[in-house]
Amino acid sequence: MSISVRATVTVKRTIGGFLSSLVGFSHGLNDKSDLLSKLLLIELVSSELDPKTGLEKKPISGYAHQTGLKDTEVIYESEFVIPGDYGEIGAVLVQNQHRNEIYLKHIVLNGLPNGPIEFSCGSWIEPKFDNPEKRIFFTTKSYLPSHTPGGLMSLREKDLVSLRGNGKDKYKSSTDRIYHYDVYNDLGDPDGNPELARPVLGGSKKYPYPRRCRTGRPPCKTDPRSERRSDTFYVPRDEEFSEEKEISFVTKTGYSVHMLLPSLEATLKDPDLGFQSFTDITQLYKEGIPIPKLKNQASMQILALRLVKAVCDAIDNLQFETPAMLEKDKFSWLQDEEFSRQTLAGVNPCSIKLVTEWPLKSALDPDVYGPPESAFTEELVELEIKDFMTIGEALKQKKLFIIDYHDLLLPYVSKVRQIKGTTLYGSRALFFLTPDGTLKPIAIELTRPPMEGKPQWKQAFTPSLETVGLWLWRFAKAHFLAHDCGYHELVSHWLRTHCVTEPYIIATNRQLSVMHPIYRLLHPHCRYTMKINAFSRQALINADGIIENSFSPGKYCMKLCSMAYDQQWRFGREALPADLINKVLISIQLPESPIANVFGFLIAGGIAVEDPTAPHGLKLMIEDYPFANDGLMLWDALKQWVADYVNYYYKDSSMVQSDTELQAWWTKIRTKGHEDKKDEPWWPVLKTPEDLIGTITTIVWVASAHHSAVNFGQYAFAGYFPNRPSIARTNMPCEDPTEEQWKRFLDNPGSELLACFPSQIQATKVMAILHVLSNHSPDEEYIGEHIEPAWAEEPVIKEAFERFSSRLKELENIIADGIIENSILSGKYPLELCTLAYDQQWQFNREAVPPHLINRGIVDEDLTAPHGLRLLIEDYPFTKAAIECLKTMGCRLCQSLLQGCKHGTVGCRAQSMVNRNPKPRS
Repeated sequence: MSISVRATVTVKRTIGGFLSSLVGFSHGLNDKSDLLSKLLLIELVSSELDPKTGLEKKPISGYAHQTGLKDTEVIYESEFVIPGDYGEIGAVLVQNQHRNEIYLKHIVLNGLPNGPIEFSCGSWIEPKFDNPEKRIFFTTKSYLPSHTPGGLMSLREKDLVSLRGNGKDKYKSSTDRIYHYDVYNDLGDPDGNPELARPVLGGSKKYPYPRRCRTGRPPCKTDPRSERRSDTFYVPRDEEFSEEKEISFVTKTGYSVHMLLPSLEATLKDPDLGFQSFTDITQLYKEGIPIPKLKNQASMQILALRLVKAVCDAIDNLQFETPAMLEKDKFSWLQDEEFSRQTLAGVNPCSIKLVTEWPLKSALDPDVYGPPESAFTEELVELEIKDFMTIGEALKQKKLFIIDYHDLLLPYVSKVRQIKGTTLYGSRALFFLTPDGTLKPIAIELTRPPMEGKPQWKQAFTPSLETVGLWLWRFAKAHFLAHDCGYHELVSHWLRTHCVTEPYIIATNRQLSVMHPIYRLLHPHCRYTMKINAFSRQALINADGIIENSFSPGKYCMKLCSMAYDQQWRFGREALPADLINKVLISIQLPESPIANVFGFLIAGGIAVEDPTAPHGLKLMIEDYPFANDGLMLWDALKQWVADYVNYYYKDSSMVQSDTELQAWWTKIRTKGHEDKKDEPWWPVLKTPEDLIGTITTIVWVASAHHSAVNFGQYAFAGYFPNRPSIARTNMPCEDPTEEQWKRFLDNPGSELLACFPSQIQATKVMAILHVLSNHSPDEEYIGEHIEPAWAEEPVIKEAFERFSSRLKELENIIADGIIENSILSGKYPLELCTLAYDQQWQFNREAVPPHLINRGIVDEDLTAPHGLRLLIEDYPFTKAAIECLKTMGCRLCQSLLQGCKHGTVGCRAQSMVNRNPKPRS
């Protein structure tokens, strides 16, 4: 007995207008011809084989016709008559006979005995005139390869083959869906300019690197190893942004990169021009920068770009949003407490490690880079922590921590210093965990190797209350933060979350069928990554791109990134618990030390140790470590969700080992996606469900939570660039200075620090890009928020997802409560800090206004300036009010203060003047 079935096809309408030139499908959907013509062929495929022949049953064909419009969707319908013995429908074949591509959302079959069947498509379908092959879509039911219904087995393999290509195709970026591997050979532009030639990353021992998606572009004429650059960078069609994301990201990025940045360059004609005062910096958020009127301005204004907040008739005025940390406290960037806090809760919270051995030594060749001993001496450290304990006790009690970029950066110092407008050091920062649980910076080391006939130069800088020492400390922090900013962008962010993830995505699409349960588990976490990576190769990490022009390593940025991949990246360590436990091994020979009896190669350890009795099975060395505390809760939730999912499909180890697609997927990730590390012994095996759970959780963690931690806070922390400068342009004032240079520093250290910070064009470029990268798109999908149709298909998986989603809501509240209760930014400082500050900092003679301000490095004595004091930070209300108070009170005692008297006080008038300010001050 036959069955009448209606297929309802939902096609997404393109937005038109702004994007009509990109797609064009908005034209023709309302044509009367579309109501009657045969423009969408649908074929139903049985999941069963013909019992008589053992072959696949013939598909049942029909044409779908437009029946209506619904919001942003076009509805098509088609009627089918299905024989009673046809079996369950397992797939549909679709052919687009329109003039242009269409975006097929889903197909629903109604009228079947067991209820509706849904095909969740979510894919672009090119016209048959470009590709006559019919597209294959399977139901939302997932199958392991060995469980695939007979009628679908050949289609399963055919669909995979269609995504692999032959490795030789020239792709059309608008329609193709080919996933293939290639090296990073498209960052340079040797044909355009020999100075823009860059080495190929990947495929060599010298520059190992993960693989990217092949684009099929021809080689360069001047260097056949490099691929010719073009205006568009191919990604498979379904990896393109949705139209909502396209408008949000491409428009903002297009505005920032293709329109805004040239306008900034036209306005700020001197690329080396720095900011003349800190007030000039804050004006970026108050009054903005006048820039030439832009072409196509109207369309940009309609899109209401948040980046630009004020537009005049005659000129465009670029006004940046005030970053969150600047709104909270405009001087927090000067505070050592905030410097330490951001190492644990800032945008790069995953670089800090425990110091386990002493003394510290470089592992680099001393014949090339100079003496390996660190400038962090026992005497220096004990001077900083003498009120708490000895250095031996600090090591034993696990109280010393380090962020160490010394050996990573030092090989590039002499090369980078040949580039105009930048400099570099090997650097490391040492921290001490105080008894109240807060982190205290105690020293920063900067090293220059022997070069240009000069011997090695290295120096350790410490916090200081003396004016010169205070300013040198600020310079040292600026240099170290520039290195940390570069490491964050190149390694913590780009390498560890974007670059290494692309091979996972390629392998997932090439080796796992869309009906494979692991494909459907991973797919939501792969969204948009390849497109963003392509944009990065096009405008950020390319030769003469924003990263090279605005970050300290300059044109050596990507070589340094390759070096970090070679020395530091291991798949197993990307799991959060392993990342926290991680030990850094450096092959050096340590001399005997009076402090420790254990020697070897281990100089730094992780931030946690395994402890079965502790929450999450780890004991943190720093208890108030938001990235670890919050991250471990999320890691456990992710792992439980993955475990519930995996254990449903894989009942035992034999099912994991016999899954041909899964094993091929893991093999290709190791041997093709990360081919330069394929022979490393540390790759996890994939033999048991537990192995699979660990592997999938790691990939999901990297693509979601870890990425969020290092990405979305970028503008909040680095939007005010003195807090995180992307580049340090001048050497330390005390590095082999001439008399004139040293005098200039002593006379005006604030101006010298401004000259060290990024130039105006560098700062505004980076701010614009960070603003784009930090924003969430209008169609952002948040983890645990929406259930995938395939997950909802299985009641057990649906229930597991609901538990996962509920747990995430709980964690949201727990983390929010923790921020309110514990965050230093909330203003709740432990009482011990006040006591400690009195003990270590208070001196009566420093309480007078001039000595107090001079000692803090806020002002310099200057007889030619009003009141004999020159403000180094002009927009500082307390200082202005205090000095004005001295000027107007007129008492003999206060006048003596202006003459340098060592005693005195300021009445409450200065405070009342600050309080009258209508804007609250922190």
